[in-house]
Amino acid sequence: MNNHPLPHWDLSAIYPALDSPEFEDGFARVTAQINALAELFDRHKIGRRAKIATNARTIKTFETIMTHYNAALEEEITLFSYIMSFVTTNSRNAAAQAKLSRLQQHNIIISKLGTRFVAWIGSLDVDALIAHSEVARAHEYALRRARIDATHQMSPPEEELAAELSVIGGTAWGRLHGNVSSQIMVEIELEGEQKRLPMSAARNLAYDANRTVRQRAYSAELDAWDANAVSLAAALNSIKGQVNTLTKRRGWDTPLASALHDSAIDRETLDAMMTAARDTYPAFRRYLRAKARALSLPRLAWYDIFAPLGEGSRVWEYDVARDFILTHFGTYSTGMQELARRAFDEHWIDAEPRSGKRDGAFCMWVRRGESRILSNYKPAYGGMSTLAHELGHAYHNLVKADRTCLQRDTPMTLAETASIFCETIVREAALREATGAERLAILEASLESSCQVVVDIASRFIFETRVFDGRQERELSVQELGAIMLDAQKETYGDGLDMEILHPFMWAVKPHYYSAERSFYNFPYMFGLLFGLGLYARYQADPHDFKRGYDELLSLTGMADAATLAARFGIEIRTPDFWRASLGVIEQDIERFEQEVK
Repeated sequence: MNNHPLPHWDLSAIYPALDSPEFEDGFARVTAQINALAELFDRHKIGRRAKIATNARTIKTFETIMTHYNAALEEEITLFSYIMSFVTTNSRNAAAQAKLSRLQQHNIIISKLGTRFVAWIGSLDVDALIAHSEVARAHEYALRRARIDATHQMSPPEEELAAELSVIGGTAWGRLHGNVSSQIMVEIELEGEQKRLPMSAARNLAYDANRTVRQRAYSAELDAWDANAVSLAAALNSIKGQVNTLTKRRGWDTPLASALHDSAIDRETLDAMMTAARDTYPAFRRYLRAKARALSLPRLAWYDIFAPLGEGSRVWEYDVARDFILTHFGTYSTGMQELARRAFDEHWIDAEPRSGKRDGAFCMWVRRGESRILSNYKPAYGGMSTLAHELGHAYHNLVKADRTCLQRDTPMTLAETASIFCETIVREAALREATGAERLAILEASLESSCQVVVDIASRFIFETRVFDGRQERELSVQELGAIMLDAQKETYGDGLDMEILHPFMWAVKPHYYSAERSFYNFPYMFGLLFGLGLYARYQADPHDFKRGYDELLSLTGMADAATLAARFGIEIRTPDFWRASLGVIEQDIERFEQEVK
């Protein structure tokens, strides 16, 4: 067994340290660039105007603005990611929190400039601009979306006020959730001793083979969430209230309508996908009942959802996972393999769970071709699979590296395309190598993940829809939020779980609810899983032809809507048929799992 400590990420290649002169110079350079961009906007009167004629002067102004706007966004992202690397791994780092707050004040300026830019594009003849400017043609999709966004803007003074208030409103409430949830300590009895664990470590006990440990961790977790529920409910109510208010002011019918636009899909596509998903609830319930039989239980409780199966299950120590991922990424391409090798060798990954660190996993863009990955690694197949998933995001970032900031602004629906694909590569490889209990464990881990992304995501979608509806009238209490959450879980999980032992505080667990800028941070994950599975099926059918177009598709995810990109692979996403085909792959695995359990 490998006893080496799990790695922490290294950002010293960007700045030596958070308190270094180089960082202060970088901060000053970014803020100067932002201020210079504001002056440029003022000089050229960028903002809502009467219709502007397309002439040589307009085209020159447009191209100048685009060049400087993209450059400022590029620099700011790197600085923001650098600071967030400290905040997300230690929310008690007061210096990092202060620098983040300081940067957010400058981000207000960027937000206002973005609003002015959209309003200005709404005043231009975009068709004529595209016809006469190469820069405009390269940014056609962004420009056409900006024209739509312009029709949903409030007056300039209102938009400026909204940007200023967001920092002390929705953004601040989101930070509160992140800080509070990452600092919660959970009291739990383990091995006869009373222990105090970070919430992330306590939640990882849901994967423990001992049911008593899982049950105690679950009970202790609920107690800890309950103790912090009032402040988290205040954060959720405030964020959803802000979104409801701005949604109405900006002329969107509902927050969902705005989220669909942000996700680059339409309601027809969402309904087609959700219809297909609902049709598979019975199959997922069969999987959950089969897992209960494998664990010799009459029914799974909530704390059994992630229970491991099989005494012979393989232990995936971090170094073992590294080698496995590198080997099987290489079966697709040397480019994908070398990206993963860089991530491991150059310490892009922070894998150790610890106090003050955010739970879960994510990948963030740092600079062109370079990302950082946060995980809370556990030595099981799920830990290895999650690592492959996040490395898929890093590969996606690499493929988009030569695009401008505005060109690579990928909606959530398409942001999971590469990650699901990479996760599926290692899953299929692990299944090919496995026999007996290990094969059962891998099938189960894959279905466990799919169940989360289809069934649990559906419950989160239902929950968020009802919270937005309820919040239009008044604030919702801790008890009401819990009741809405339980109802959503009952509707989706059904008799697959013990309905008396669910998770009423899942609304407090998931950070996805706590963003005023991004509502319905749930259904895009389902889209990503099913779209990724559909693409993987095409890869299996014709690997050579698939590889010729896949990287280009990834590079274009910020330059076309989902339906257009899907059509490149012969996929129609506005009817349930494609989604049923992708879900059919999962249903086949459920049948295989039931046979393995028998």
